[in-house]
Amino acid sequence: MKKLARFLGLALIVAVLAVTLGTLVPRPLWATAGDKPTATRHILVLKNPIHTDIAIPVDDSVRQRFHFLIDGGIPTDMPEVRYIVFGWGGRAFYLETPTWSELKAVPVMKALTVDTSVMHVDVAGDISEPHPDVAGFDIGEDRFAALLDFIEASFQQGPNGPIHIENAKYSNFDGFFEANGHFNALVGCNTWTAAALRTAGLRTGWWNPLPVSLGLSMRLYN
Repeated sequence: MKKLARFLGLALIVAVLAVTLGTLVPRPLWATAGDKPTATRHILVLKNPIHTDIAIPVDDSVRQRFHFLIDGGIPTDMPEVRYIVFGWGGRAFYLETPTWSELKAVPVMKALTVDTSVMHVDVAGDISEPHPDVAGFDIGEDRFAALLDFIEASFQQGPNGPIHIENAKYSNFDGFFEANGHFNALVGCNTWTAAALRTAGLRTGWWNPLPVSLGLSMRLYN
C-alpha cells in the first residue's frame, strides 16, 4: 500500500511538473521577426473546462473552401453566420457525451488511452469579446491561409471528399466528420488547437493538454 501511494505521489509530481514546463516553455522557443505581420484576420479560441475550439471568421472564400459542410447539414450559408467553429477530439467522448449528464465510463477510458478522432464543426453568430471563455488573436493573411490549410488537412478524405458522420450532431447547426490522427490523454483536443495556432504564427506552450495551460501560455507569449 505504501509503495502504491509513493508511486501515485511521484506520478502526480511528474504530471504537475510536465504541465508547468509545458506551459512556461514557449514553442517555438524564440520569436521571429516574421511573427508580427500586419494583422488582417481576427480569429477566436473558445474554451470550456476541458476543451478548446477555433472560430474562423466567415467570408465567401472561407465558405467556398469548406463548401462540403453544407452537404453535411451545417448551414454555413446562413446570413447570420459570422464564424465557423472547428474542434478536433476523440470519437467516443465527442459522439457519446453531448452533455455532462451523459458521461459514460467507456468514452472516458478511450479518452485516457487511445481513440480514433473526429472533427466537430459548428457555426456561430457574433461572439462577444472580451469574455473569460473567448480569446481573440490578429493574424496576417498568409498565416490565416496556413491555418485554413491545417484545419482542412485534419479532415479524413474519402473518395468524395471529407467523410461526414451521419446522424451525429448536437443541434441543427453542427456536425461531425472523420478526422486524421489518434486521440489520447497526451495528444488531445487542446494540443491540436495549439498546433493549429502555431501554424497561424502564434506561440503556445511546448505542451498544452488543458485549456487553462494553453490559455496561460497564449497570454504570456502573444
